[in-house]
Amino acid sequence: MKKIVKQTVRKFALIGAGGYIAPRHMQAIKDTDNVMVACLDKNDSVGIIDTFFPNADFFTEFERFDRHIEKLRRENGQNIDYVSICSPNYLHDAHIRFALRIGADAICEKPLVLNPWNVDGLEEIVEETGKNVFAILQLRLHPTIARLKMKLNECPKNKKYDIDLAYITPRGHWYMVSWKGDVIKSGGVATNIGIHFFDMLQWIFGEVKYNIVHISEPKKAAGLLELEKARVRWFLSLDRDDLPIEPKEINPKAYRSITIDGKEIEFSGGFEDLHTRSYQNILDGKGFNMQDAKPAIDIVSTIRQAKPIGSKGDYHPLLKQSKR
Repeated sequence: MKKIVKQTVRKFALIGAGGYIAPRHMQAIKDTDNVMVACLDKNDSVGIIDTFFPNADFFTEFERFDRHIEKLRRENGQNIDYVSICSPNYLHDAHIRFALRIGADAICEKPLVLNPWNVDGLEEIVEETGKNVFAILQLRLHPTIARLKMKLNECPKNKKYDIDLAYITPRGHWYMVSWKGDVIKSGGVATNIGIHFFDMLQWIFGEVKYNIVHISEPKKAAGLLELEKARVRWFLSLDRDDLPIEPKEINPKAYRSITIDGKEIEFSGGFEDLHTRSYQNILDGKGFNMQDAKPAIDIVSTIRQAKPIGSKGDYHPLLKQSKR
């Protein structure tokens, strides 16, 4: 009879338990048969924890959370294997450093960090500690996107594609009041809602040749990105008025569209288990590292620092219709 080897249960801590994306990480930890032993958020509206790990210790102050993790290690011999980071974007760098400092691997939501030079600093700590930093780049795992990459790899090497990318996901007044509306904390709209798309595009179509920004505003941005194998006109918006279809009960409340040479790529579904798949890949030693994440960080950092040229040249069609 074949002997069944039981997988070792890994211990997770999670930072940012009250955020929108945290439940997907909790679900992924549970789905991979591991356990979240402690979590942190400055807000205490975190009843969602009971759905996944009701016995997890919860803290609203980082200092007490830090002390608890250290106490587990020193007094009980319970090392944390992974720290999942779902905190606001500007805190990712510090929280990754915390994970490495306590001897854990870090699993971080997008964007991994806000600036390319932050990656260089973290690489030094990775080398010192021997621990790892993993990025959640879930669009690379989407079945439609994976098939698209395989298909395009079979096309002529010198072919250049024309791509239009639009993502409109309306947000209320709360957004600009929160940390997400502060470009210093979130990186701006291109970083906060666009970085996964930029990662996916450069992963498929190659390195950046040039990066032009047409508009860059608190609630929308647009530009032209020239990649090795594609020219990408992109438009990102949080403005409900930019939706090409009036949102009703039968219509989606957000709009996501990618066309390649005029042909629509449908990938509205298939997102449900991508975090679980991301976690399983990490646990299997196949996760995405900081160097995988860096090209998209370079792209959005350039967008953030660029001087917009306005509605000139080859810009996304939705920019012309946008109410500004």
